[in-house]
Amino acid sequence: MRLSRRGLILGGSAMLAGCASASARAPLTTAQTAAPIAMPQVGLPTVQTSALTPPPLDPRGHVRKDLMERAMTALDTHHHRLPLRDRMYLVDFQKFSGEERLYEVDLIAGEVKVLRTCHGRGSDPSHTGYAQRFSNTPDSNMSSIGAYATAGANWGAQQGPNVLLDGLEYTNDKARERAIIIHGADYADPDFLAREGKLGRSYGCFSVAHTDLPALRERMGEGRLLFAAA
Repeated sequence: MRLSRRGLILGGSAMLAGCASASARAPLTTAQTAAPIAMPQVGLPTVQTSALTPPPLDPRGHVRKDLMERAMTALDTHHHRLPLRDRMYLVDFQKFSGEERLYEVDLIAGEVKVLRTCHGRGSDPSHTGYAQRFSNTPDSNMSSIGAYATAGANWGAQQGPNVLLDGLEYTNDKARERAIIIHGADYADPDFLAREGKLGRSYGCFSVAHTDLPALRERMGEGRLLFAAA
């Protein structure tokens, strides 16, 4: 599945400050100068990031309301680590691994794109396709929940191209130590899903299909929110 395959218009966008321009004026007559005229203020449009509100929810219920609300709270709570507020990424670990559960939410245009991602084998020891437990402990092989900051594109000797993540909460602040990243994996590819009926399991990373990684890696960049929850 391609990242851009399922864009959903949610409507709504960030509020923009008003902008006005002054027009040329003819010389004032004596009568006109008697009453002062208030001139409109001139300024460039600015995005009021402190007043961002989530776009309306997908009418088909793809994004859980509480997940969106918690992510928006995290965006404000960790604003000093998340300077880019144009879009954010959500992972719904309540969903089956074969479902699309990684969301790119465009907070300006009100669009949502969805794709699949894996959870850790320690989170699903019986390989049911559902993440059942989470941990921040090294070598647990579990997924970690909470707010992350994307830390830019990287290249690793084992996983190749990837996106680094910094955990921002006690539930995931060992992400760098545990090498929790976003990378492509054969067990996240569509042919694996077609054959097995569910995705494979990672060692805690947010693994995605190889075909989805390039666009995701470019768009995530550095300083955006990824919020994972169950």
